[in-house]
Amino acid sequence: MPWAMDTLPPPVPLPERARAALEQLILSGEIAPGTRLNEVALAARLGLSRGPLREALRGLERDGLVAAGPAGQGMSVRRLEPEAIAELYDMRALLQGFILARLAQRVAEGTLPPGTLEDLRAQVAAMVEDAEAGNAASYYARNLAFHTALHDAAGHRRAAGLYESLLKESHLARQRSLARPAGMRESNAEHAAMLDAVAAGDVIRARALGEAHVALGGKRRWLESLSEG
Repeated sequence: MPWAMDTLPPPVPLPERARAALEQLILSGEIAPGTRLNEVALAARLGLSRGPLREALRGLERDGLVAAGPAGQGMSVRRLEPEAIAELYDMRALLQGFILARLAQRVAEGTLPPGTLEDLRAQVAAMVEDAEAGNAASYYARNLAFHTALHDAAGHRRAAGLYESLLKESHLARQRSLARPAGMRESNAEHAAMLDAVAAGDVIRARALGEAHVALGGKRRWLESLSEG
């Protein structure tokens, strides 16, 4: 039986498709920080006109992923100075602490959906395997999914949205900081400790560990990656 027209999902507008494609190219590192964005080449690569592409670029500029150059020079992938990246870590730490405290509070109140902690622990276990295998790409992808799952479980859309915005800006720095097996193992041990505090309903400890995971552990791993060149 053919689908009725009103049951079909609405088509994704061209600017949104272009934005998603460009974001993936930037966040994967395929288009490196500092690269000038040639609209003609990008439009041809994505198979669309320059109108939707320009709208997509304006959206990515609002997200902090691209920046406009001097008049007539177009846009380029934003290159963050170390001071700006350090500030992103500081702000993400506050949000991460809030999210972990909210999760612990939900456990204490009995309002966390059944199976949530088990699912989160399963993700941590999968990251253990990646760290032991030295599979940085898989670990990083699982790490992103784990933090998204934390935010979903916390049920605070504004905090999750702010965190995601900050995360996109600092994406390449974080990816570099989690490239070594030792860094992966250390980061994942922090994940396990955070979940222990959440499971105990310990709001204060969960908040402290959430903040430390980003402001202390995450920032230090990033600084170490810089010193390694």
